[in-house]
Amino acid sequence: MRIFITGTAGFIGFHLAELLLQEGHEVHGYDGMSDYYDVTLKERRHALLRQHPAFAATEALLEDDARLQAAVQACAPDVIVHLAAQAGVRYSIDNPRAYVDANIIGTFNVMEAARQAGVRHLLMASTSSVYGANTEMPYAETHKADTQMSFYAATKKANEAMAHAWAHIHGLPVTMFRFFTVYGPWGRPDMALFKFTKGILEGRPIDVYNHGDMWRDFTYVTDLVRGIRLLIDAVPGGPETAVAGDSLSPVAPFRVVNIGNSTKVRLEDFIDAIEAATGRKAQRNYMPMQPGDVPATWADAGLLRALTGYAPETGIADGVARFVEWYRDYYGQ
Repeated sequence: MRIFITGTAGFIGFHLAELLLQEGHEVHGYDGMSDYYDVTLKERRHALLRQHPAFAATEALLEDDARLQAAVQACAPDVIVHLAAQAGVRYSIDNPRAYVDANIIGTFNVMEAARQAGVRHLLMASTSSVYGANTEMPYAETHKADTQMSFYAATKKANEAMAHAWAHIHGLPVTMFRFFTVYGPWGRPDMALFKFTKGILEGRPIDVYNHGDMWRDFTYVTDLVRGIRLLIDAVPGGPETAVAGDSLSPVAPFRVVNIGNSTKVRLEDFIDAIEAATGRKAQRNYMPMQPGDVPATWADAGLLRALTGYAPETGIADGVARFVEWYRDYYGQ
């Protein structure tokens, strides 16, 4: 297959591209190399991917419609996987316009490029944050998700609505996946595991929000991209493609799929795992809940299993240990 992936210099896009290249597919990456976090880390990821002869990349913003359209047309992909986005719940409070530009305008450009290229499947990233104030857990794709608590989550829910309309109007098969707290090697510096590991190894206090009374469904990155890879082949269509508990639309070749570990882990236990992996104790600075955040996430991954026969399973101790090993190697600590 020829696969066009946006966000290949990013955390998840890098791992997905690596997996697909290892399987022998042809991958064209697209990434804007924004300075939201350390660009050097992004450049290192792309440099590793460029070692594969079947990888090529365009470095430009999603908002640059002409560059994006030209890159997609030149690639002539069978499938597009759209992972690039302005991420981060907290940053969306300070700079909401960046989310409109990248997540709304940029995603529209990707959808239009997919339509013009006639791809057989468009897959796009959403987030568990779209469940917002919903307290019915574990979260299932068929639950109502209309009470987003951050502007980041609101833009992702907008992407889901836009994609459903696109699938209905143009008959373009679309799968949206909702990620649950992804972590692992080559992760983003703004994420909790990265910040906690850095603080603990440097002997500095770490900020623990909601006084540690938070729960997350932590999903190891290689498990996540394996789920995406399998969903590429689970193309939504008419009613004949439905499975038990499906979110398949009755009027469009469109579905939403959770990708999570289906395990709710307390934040304090997550920090304990980092302490075990680093061999050092954390100095915990307990803080109130931050605006836009939610106290808990927990995925029902039954639909992913029904569609692909697969479910993430890496335990928190193993996953954290692998990240800490990578972090120490990368930063020489």
